[in-house]
Amino acid sequence: MNIDASQLGLACGVGLLSGLHVSTWGMYKDAIHEGFSWLRYSRSAIVGAVMGAIAYVIARPSLTGPAALVLFFGVTYVLERGAVEFWKTFLRNEDQRKYFIPMQFAVFGRVVEGKGKRLVIGAILAGAVIGVFLGFHRYAAGNPLFASVSVVLAVASVSGWISAFLGAWKDAPVEGFETLKFFRSPLWAAFWGALLANLSTSVLVVMMGGLGFTIATLETYKTFFFPSKPRGKFAGKPVLFPDMLRRRKPFVLLFATIWALIVVGFVLAFMRPHHGLISIL
Repeated sequence: MNIDASQLGLACGVGLLSGLHVSTWGMYKDAIHEGFSWLRYSRSAIVGAVMGAIAYVIARPSLTGPAALVLFFGVTYVLERGAVEFWKTFLRNEDQRKYFIPMQFAVFGRVVEGKGKRLVIGAILAGAVIGVFLGFHRYAAGNPLFASVSVVLAVASVSGWISAFLGAWKDAPVEGFETLKFFRSPLWAAFWGALLANLSTSVLVVMMGGLGFTIATLETYKTFFFPSKPRGKFAGKPVLFPDMLRRRKPFVLLFATIWALIVVGFVLAFMRPHHGLISIL
């Protein structure tokens, strides 16, 4: 099958938007501690665009309506997060003393030295996570997982549980275990997954997109509802670049615009009839 250049460009554009969303909340919190550079800011946008292209080439979705675009945004969001976090955790060598919580892979708060060792651990972990997603995808091919609301909520929450366990592994040894923090990702993933299940019968899309929108929601809440509270990795660390408290403000407009596009996309998606899609709400 030939690649549709316009569809590929649209896929890259959606991935670019998802990456800009990530770049903005990340910069808003981190730049006051580590400074700002356009190269660092553009990293997630570039990775998002690349993930959009890869996802399109593999799946060949028809990105012709608001429902497809909303779903694809969620998918590229989680792909970008997965790729960048894998690089930060298992591949990048960086002085960890500037962080309160280590960003490289650690066991009980102690960083595992040696890129080779981390890479092996990362490959095993990534394989296990991908295996869970593909396992549900394969099982769903012959089973009506969307037969009831409770089943959808349970399946959609799986990606949130994965995120919760990985987050607890990284954060809890340093800052302690927080029950509410642990359960919020599965709950939000269940919510977003149930919403997306109205737009797609693909379990893989619902799980991935649900997690993507979960990350977007929680990071928005943590970043812009508590702007004076540093991210966990910089807890207790000094503000080294106070000028960024002023310079970061114009980026809020871009961030809000992307959220507005998401909301409009959902409204338009639910206003249109979805032939062949299962309604569970």
